Amino acid sequence: MTTHIGHRAVVLGAGIAGLLAARVLSEAYAQVIVVDHDHLPADAVPRRCVPQGRHTHVLIERGQQVLEELFPGFTAELIGQGVPTLDNVRDVRWCLSGYRFPQPKSGMTVLSASRPFLEDRVRARVCELPGVTIVDRCESLGLVTAPSHHHVTGVRVVRHADGSTEEVLDADLIVDATGRGSRAPRWLTELGFEQPEEDRVHVGLGYATRIYRAPAAGMGGDLGVVIGPTPDAPRGGALQMLEGDRFLVTLMGMLGDYPPTDPDGFLDFARTLPIPDLCVAIRDADPIERPRSFRFPASIRRRYERLARFPAGFLVTGDAFCSFNPIYAQGMTVAALEAITLRRHLHREPVDARAFFRGMSKVVDVPWRMSVGADLAFPEVVGDRSLGVRIANAYIPRLHAAAAHDPVLATAFLRVAALVDRPERLMSPRNMLRLLRQNLPHPGPTTRHRAPDQASGVNAP
Repeated sequence: MTTHIGHRAVVLGAGIAGLLAARVLSEAYAQVIVVDHDHLPADAVPRRCVPQGRHTHVLIERGQQVLEELFPGFTAELIGQGVPTLDNVRDVRWCLSGYRFPQPKSGMTVLSASRPFLEDRVRARVCELPGVTIVDRCESLGLVTAPSHHHVTGVRVVRHADGSTEEVLDADLIVDATGRGSRAPRWLTELGFEQPEEDRVHVGLGYATRIYRAPAAGMGGDLGVVIGPTPDAPRGGALQMLEGDRFLVTLMGMLGDYPPTDPDGFLDFARTLPIPDLCVAIRDADPIERPRSFRFPASIRRRYERLARFPAGFLVTGDAFCSFNPIYAQGMTVAALEAITLRRHLHREPVDARAFFRGMSKVVDVPWRMSVGADLAFPEVVGDRSLGVRIANAYIPRLHAAAAHDPVLATAFLRVAALVDRPERLMSPRNMLRLLRQNLPHPGPTTRHRAPDQASGVNAP
């Protein structure tokens, strides 16, 4: 028998972070209401308020493990509905720091679903939970508190779907999962609390994505391509196989080097990448829609864990807490790990917000250091280049060079990238010895690729 610690919890935001929060809250509250100001479609189509949803999304190994824990049978369900499932090393062509990785079997499984499809399936599972209600076209206007302002007792909302006037949803707990545009800092100020400090790392990332009918030319039996930007060639791209016999290609550029969205410019941009795989795949492909763009100016981490005072009955999660440069594919997996953190703190009412935020900080510390450290390899990115960051940014390209010849190192790096292993594993004595051996002169051709000339589209000499 389930023992509830409260009557009602309200989640603001029905994206992945909000839906997973609702899943764990359903174990502790008799009623969970999820509200979102967007229209939630009945089918797996992109949402207006999720602009990144049209672009490449991958649920990496650790995130898939958590979703399977929260929704038993989830992986088999998606496979049964046509979602490609792949080994993250064997089935993907990785080109990092200009080096093409070997493709051994790794045992790391990736669900290669589009973001709209994945969100639709998670939302369907959450809707099946007893006591959970999802309300769309419902805007959250602000928090309601006890007279002292020390305890949140509800949220003011207006339901645009039926043209109703403002109302108050009383709740024992409010969880803000409204994303990067969260108004929680402003709401705190209105209640007499301090706003959290913000760490911002400006990367000037731009995406352009186009979806095509499968198959993708030149892929053979492979199911994905990842080409990482580098400081001397800040362009990259990815190919992802999708459900429905489709594939998408996302082109990306750092530091304002945005890929164009006209078809000819899109193809020309693909020609400038270090390996020709994406250009080959799309050159004669059958497009389903026009290229779409997305801009990501900066990664943002709001330091709620540093606040000395915070109202009871209110929590923040997902991108509202910390949003990462999306090229590293961490966001959905971190949201899943944050949901597990929330579950651990639902042992009493009221939930201790400060303890929760300390737990959240531990979840985001490693992926934040990884993504920000990688961004700081670009000299134009402004930020604190600590000794650890400088060492890592000198070490990782050498690791990538060694991984081009060593399947064990290639797998070790991608296990860390998938948040399965901690970064320290890359500097274990065993891996460092392998790196030193591989960085000795090698006979035969190198696997280093240089980007074609970006003006002419021909290979640089």
